[in-house]
Amino acid sequence: MEQQPDPGFAPGLTAHVELTVTDSDTAQAVGSGDVPVLGTPRVLALAEAATVAATARRMPTGMTTVGTRVELDHQAPTPIGRRVTAHAQLAKVDGRRLLFEIVVTDGDTTVAEGRVERILVDRQRFVARAFGPDES
Repeated sequence: MEQQPDPGFAPGLTAHVELTVTDSDTAQAVGSGDVPVLGTPRVLALAEAATVAATARRMPTGMTTVGTRVELDHQAPTPIGRRVTAHAQLAKVDGRRLLFEIVVTDGDTTVAEGRVERILVDRQRFVARAFGPDES
């Protein structure tokens, strides 16, 4: 029987994480373009980090979440040296599925908005399946 989310996973759960943009965060550095501004893959990683932070304190023992779906609208460039904040809010819980609304900001500017879906899984079984024998 699959374990269901802890009752603490309810819509409204929030977290935020911050990043000061460095050379290694740019589109040039991560291979997603040739401009020296915050790259979309780093925006996505920051957004996912906020979703992980939102569930971290209420995570049932032996469980974790894994990302399964992302929708991200990267709206504004962010130069090196600026500080961006990713805000995650749990919008919906559907069994093991957790849907987060994401907003990434640079002060009053919205850098990106979107949704991240994560699934609650048994950590040990997930890792065992990922590193199990090749069945091809």
